[in-house]
Amino acid sequence: MTDKDAGTPRVFLYRHGETEWSKNGRYTGTTELELTAHGEAQVLASGAIIVGPGKLVDPTKLAHVFVSPRRRAQKTFELAFGEHGKQLEQEGKVSETDRLAEWGYGLYEGLKTHEIREGRESRGLDGTGWDIWRDGCEGGESAQQVTERLDDLIKEIHSFQAANMHGEKACDVVLVAHGHLLRAFTKRWLKYPMEFPLSMMLEPGAVGVLSYQHHNIEEPAFLIGFGFPIHE
Repeated sequence: MTDKDAGTPRVFLYRHGETEWSKNGRYTGTTELELTAHGEAQVLASGAIIVGPGKLVDPTKLAHVFVSPRRRAQKTFELAFGEHGKQLEQEGKVSETDRLAEWGYGLYEGLKTHEIREGRESRGLDGTGWDIWRDGCEGGESAQQVTERLDDLIKEIHSFQAANMHGEKACDVVLVAHGHLLRAFTKRWLKYPMEFPLSMMLEPGAVGVLSYQHHNIEEPAFLIGFGFPIHE
């Protein structure tokens, strides 16, 4: 691999595979759930397609992989990266971080959206409909608290990537985490406040891609479409 092959740095957002609660829409923060058999299959399928030498997520081009401390994320990393993950660990390029733990749902843990809204209304909290991006979670995290921990992670990622905007050094980053958290990360990457109305979807076992415009650390962007590596 030559220097120019590295390209503008990217951040890959890898959501963990399906669990029983993600399947039925229950908010899962600190509760430790295993992947379903279907969830494992989702991750193995996406990993086989995009992770590996010459593929979209090329282990030789990674500066670091950050993984949530929850077991469902740890298992997703293990399944998606396989032997490549073990090599990255040996190279000190994998770390577990609480900054990628799912949003702390507090009293809303294990509930569905309509149950949360009904409960809040019964307690006289609001009648307009709960919005996690604006209201946060009772007994859990506020949008500001999630913002602060994600901004700290973004600052660290920028420290890897700022000097390599033109591919001077391969420094892609992978985040293995959760649905709400990775969407929150995307908002902060783009410098939007949490309450900014940016509708996003990220399926279990799916991968999103963030990068920069014009090779500029001050112009973060998301890739709404990306080209796969060319094999010559």
